[in-house]
Amino acid sequence: MKRIIAPSILSADFGNLQRDIEMLDRSAAEWVHIDVMDGDFVPNISFGFPVMSVVRKTTRKVLDVHLMISHPERYLRRFVEAGADYVTFHHEATSAPRQAIAEIHSVGAKAGVSVKPATAVEEIFDYLAELDMVLIMSVEPGFGGQSFIPESLDKVRRLRDEIDRNGYNCLIEIDGGISVKNIREVFDAGVDVVVAGSSVFGAENPEEEIVKMLNV
Repeated sequence: MKRIIAPSILSADFGNLQRDIEMLDRSAAEWVHIDVMDGDFVPNISFGFPVMSVVRKTTRKVLDVHLMISHPERYLRRFVEAGADYVTFHHEATSAPRQAIAEIHSVGAKAGVSVKPATAVEEIFDYLAELDMVLIMSVEPGFGGQSFIPESLDKVRRLRDEIDRNGYNCLIEIDGGISVKNIREVFDAGVDVVVAGSSVFGAENPEEEIVKMLNV
């Protein structure tokens, strides 16, 4: 399995966003995670297409876009055009996940689906073969700085078993409350990609913190 750190720019210094993105571009993080929130699917509002375009121009890293928005199918193509390499939508946000996956693939990006803490991961097994990634939320989506939900690792293990048993080419990502203190058990459970926000940007030396997380 892979070990990828995807720092979330939701925790970056918005007054010095270019500086923080350039730091990530130098760092051992392979991905940059962008949380898109619409104030409807989740209570907060965050980035849109203009910020996406700036981030794309500033980094060569993989752009990992997590859509916490209602009716994501309306915007999938535009996020890919703005520079997304992975586009992840929420299982709970659409009644047509297969069409959303096909739309993302049709414009040349990788497709992911995310599930909230209260959603059983088995709900996505019917279309798991079509996905490039599954994002397990280990906190409630929409807010940074929450505490990790330990039961999330049970979901990861069940998902890992299903992927391996069927030979699917699908990454497992996890997001919420993860730091150097608990990242070992997260990787051990079968996670490939860890989203980290405050644990990276709140560190005295974010670049060193990313290396610690990878090598714990």
